[in-house]
Amino acid sequence: MKFVTIKRTAVSTLAGLLIVAAVGASAAGSLAGSKGDVRFPPTLGSGECNVAYKAYVAASGHSAYATTFYSRVVDLYIICGTKLNAPSQKAAEEMALRNCQAGLTRWKLKTASGGCAISSSK
Repeated sequence: MKFVTIKRTAVSTLAGLLIVAAVGASAAGSLAGSKGDVRFPPTLGSGECNVAYKAYVAASGHSAYATTFYSRVVDLYIICGTKLNAPSQKAAEEMALRNCQAGLTRWKLKTASGGCAISSSK
């Protein structure tokens, strides 16, 4: 008789833990489809930066999108950098900035705005 009582108690306890775990997992949720913290709206053309921004929005983890400021009068190009699904938002921002600055270095470009900045992060 004691075995049946212990079994019922164990089953109800495990069921309760399962419900709590399921609620916690759904509360965490995915970041996919979210634009996150938008610091300034990115200038998107029809090129690689547009594709990179769409990948950033679709990413399910901590991600960041960095880009150069765009001035139609002075700058004729946009350089961008992303980091998708990083361990934290801060790590994603640091890597996105490094990727953007590496593009400026690689193409040996100077911008009127002075470089890259984080446009959006989540």
